[in-house]
Amino acid sequence: MGEISSRRSLRFLLFFSSISLQFVSGFSDDSSSPKNGTKSDGHASPRSSTGYKVLIICLVTVAVVLLSVFLFKFWQKKKREEQYARLLKLFEEDDELELELGLRD
Repeated sequence: MGEISSRRSLRFLLFFSSISLQFVSGFSDDSSSPKNGTKSDGHASPRSSTGYKVLIICLVTVAVVLLSVFLFKFWQKKKREEQYARLLKLFEEDDELELELGLRD
């Protein structure tokens, strides 16, 4: 079941990154062919810096989501281990109780 959810999250991540790349490419400025006939002076236009900001925000968002998923899986694993340890302890106590009562040799 964990494999299915990891595949789903991977598909969602790929979908999200492809959509964000479409937005970033839409914000980019094509400086190879200036529209007004003058050469570009080499300064970054506000549109391209906006594209970089959007890209950085998307990457940070993806990193936060991945970190959250990792921490949630880690928390689930720890919780499962604690429950298993409690279960084992419960059965060990039952064995000791049976021996004390003389129900089992």
